[in-house]
Amino acid sequence: MTNGEEISASAKQKHIEAAARAKNPLENLPYRNYKSAACGQEFELYCRAKNDLDAKTLKWAFKLAEINVAPFYKQLKMGWQPKIKQAELNKNWARYLVAQNAEKQPVAYAMFRFDIDDGDSVLYCYEMQVSAPCQRKGLGKFMMQTLEACARHFQMEKIMLTVLKNNENSITFFNALGYIKDETSPDVLAQADYQILSKSTLV
Repeated sequence: MTNGEEISASAKQKHIEAAARAKNPLENLPYRNYKSAACGQEFELYCRAKNDLDAKTLKWAFKLAEINVAPFYKQLKMGWQPKIKQAELNKNWARYLVAQNAEKQPVAYAMFRFDIDDGDSVLYCYEMQVSAPCQRKGLGKFMMQTLEACARHFQMEKIMLTVLKNNENSITFFNALGYIKDETSPDVLAQADYQILSKSTLV
């Protein structure tokens, strides 16, 4: 599929439905393990729907989000709203890509779904959190590349995500991976505290 080829709305919907039916979106991908050149640690990825994820892991996911992003929310007018974040992480449609270390302990996760956004078929990444000891080891990059491979496999047109404007490290991280401000991102006049980034998966 190239940028010059139009994808019909019905075809996009079929791609979304096929992706939604897949119990394990990673099943047909060639790699699930990552060895960090920076530290020599090995990590294993697995993907599960929210309803198939154990309560302990969901609780850990919320705590990690709280540690990583609550400080940024607290700088904004909206503040940190834990109940809202918990509700977001417990959406029935949510899928989780989880990285665990050699001791089978979770160390990072991405929460995502397949959807139609402004007419495009997308893999939307709602959360991307890496625990502090595992940051700057290439794991986050590997996980985003895994999501991109997943999006391409199910013929999504792009990957989208939302990032807080005051989280400069995250913006730098995603920009380095080729994510740019999406056309649906709020304009300057809207004075939003976030921006929407995206990356095309069409070759």
